[in-house]
Amino acid sequence: MTTFIDRHTRTQLLNGVYEAGNRVMEIYQKGFDVDFKEDTSPLTAADTAAHYALVELLHELTPEVPVLSEESAHIPWERRRLWSRYWLVDPLDGTKEFIKGNGEFTLNIALVEQGEPVFGVVHAPVLQRTWLGQYGEGSWRFGDNPDAPQEIFIRSLPESNECRWKIVGSRSHGSDEFEAFCAALPEHERISMGSSLKLCLVAEGEADLYPRLAPTSEWDTAAAHAVVTAAGGVVLNARTLQPLRYNQEDSTLNPWFVAAGERSPAWEQPLSFCLTPREPINS
Repeated sequence: MTTFIDRHTRTQLLNGVYEAGNRVMEIYQKGFDVDFKEDTSPLTAADTAAHYALVELLHELTPEVPVLSEESAHIPWERRRLWSRYWLVDPLDGTKEFIKGNGEFTLNIALVEQGEPVFGVVHAPVLQRTWLGQYGEGSWRFGDNPDAPQEIFIRSLPESNECRWKIVGSRSHGSDEFEAFCAALPEHERISMGSSLKLCLVAEGEADLYPRLAPTSEWDTAAAHAVVTAAGGVVLNARTLQPLRYNQEDSTLNPWFVAAGERSPAWEQPLSFCLTPREPINS
């Protein structure tokens, strides 16, 4: 049975995420050093500060629910495989964009149940925008006034004679397969964006497709995945075209995926010709 997050708890979660975002902004504005993890990915004081703030928030509000954060990803599979419900956190998604200073980074929390993200919050403190999605309830975007959210919906894929498709891609992580896929699509406009903001563009109908034909981790996508699906869209394994699932094996890497407002042979068929045997499949 899907967990229902009531309005009071949603408000507490949003306020806690805003507070964590304020801590991140203090570091963003005053300057910071950059360290590197064992996998060579960058790490800043903002990643660490947001991690502790969000994990503390979730433990306080839902002490019975385990938490997996990018900065605590050492939790062994033997424990994680027993979780039917857990919080999945990316304290600072888009650290490279944070370092570049372009503002395209987010704080993400997702509630995953039976492998499916059923609730998610994506907060972009520089843009002063926040997205929230809950299974069976809908998705909303919050702006400067958090008391006046706007409900958001995906848009239907445009017919070729109406207007061009909008394809969103990573600002920092491209791939040959992505370029090949885009070349096989109808006439379209390309949008470059950092972090999970790309999925949020699909959720609010500002983009039609986000093909991610390059590596990501589960914490990169889960919160915005919940926003997309609650807004009426889909996030699919690019090879199987089945819904992307979480915590299904030891690895926390996602398979390549596509987020879309709606399914259509117009993009599903070209996709099948652009995937290479080298791409690992995580079921």
